[in-house]
Amino acid sequence: MDSLICKYCRERSSVTPSTQYIRCHGCRRALSVGSIEDEVLPKGLSLDTRKKMTEEKERCLRVRKKFLGSNSQHGQTSSQPPPVITQDPPARGKRALICGITYKKQKYELRGTAQDVKNMRDLLVKQFRFPEESILILAEDEKYRPPTRKNIEHAFQWLMRGIQSGDSLVFYFSGHGLRQRDFQGDEIDGFDENICPLDFQSNGNVLDNYINKAIVRPLIPGVTLHAIVDCCHSGTMLDLPHVYNINTGKWDDNRPPSGTYKGTSGGRAICFSACEDYQQAADTTAFSTEKEMTGAMTHTFIRAIEEAVASNKQITYQAYWTQCMRLSSKPINQDSVLEYTGFSTARSYRTHCYHLPKSSAPAQSSSCSMQS
Repeated sequence: MDSLICKYCRERSSVTPSTQYIRCHGCRRALSVGSIEDEVLPKGLSLDTRKKMTEEKERCLRVRKKFLGSNSQHGQTSSQPPPVITQDPPARGKRALICGITYKKQKYELRGTAQDVKNMRDLLVKQFRFPEESILILAEDEKYRPPTRKNIEHAFQWLMRGIQSGDSLVFYFSGHGLRQRDFQGDEIDGFDENICPLDFQSNGNVLDNYINKAIVRPLIPGVTLHAIVDCCHSGTMLDLPHVYNINTGKWDDNRPPSGTYKGTSGGRAICFSACEDYQQAADTTAFSTEKEMTGAMTHTFIRAIEEAVASNKQITYQAYWTQCMRLSSKPINQDSVLEYTGFSTARSYRTHCYHLPKSSAPAQSSSCSMQS
């Protein structure tokens, strides 16, 4: 009969032939027989030989862990930024959360999100005068915190912490989006939308219900949130009560059939989405002469604002969407035409507006301003 030494408590346990798992006699942990992290020693070896084998295997294990930790994107190394938990409140006035996920070395890897993060940051800093220290970026770059589910949820808390009237907030996301069956009766189409963190395969997604609760419901009077969501199935990612219909030019009622309140606490939330809930978004090189991969929605969003500024035009929501339609539907070259699939924008207002007739919905000509 062979024996196994527990890597946790160093207690020796007997192992019968063909056994795959045992419970340690000392610490009671479940151990896998024959794995690289557990040790099965053949019977009959001298104590000195057993000791040398154990020491050598422990040394190899330390080297292996050190190597994997320095080369894995998910490895917890000493140079990794700390979690998004800070005691100091974020800056007053303007603050932004930018999240771009590439999903490196995964089956679902994207190529345009890294550039999207840079472009959106530059827009906020150069055009809308956001202080660099008031922008929190989650991205797969060693100088940023990784966009895991836990960090995204903590970043939402950071974005909303200590908000006061007059604050202008921005949430930007570029990555994968999914939809799943709604079991709470608060989705008109029967599906919840969600964004995919870097670790979504192991820790799950961030649902629209959570996003609404985290960054929409807390908005108090005088605080404005602009969300830009560039991912598939993003039409109602914030679950806002009104959705602008570009075909009719009117605001559609998007309040939950269940009666659950999804509005703000008196503040204002505007969401620009890449596509309808049932549609998909994509990265593209169609807009770049250098074949630089970017999110199609992100590119047209930024370009529409830059062109309006260059021509000294006031940026209104109506003018913005007109410009986006023009930019996203015109031929880029002889072989490539990006089909316009209909960006959707959702917007929530103060509580008393929800009880007005549809004809009294917010005007399209409202100024689209992040306090430039």
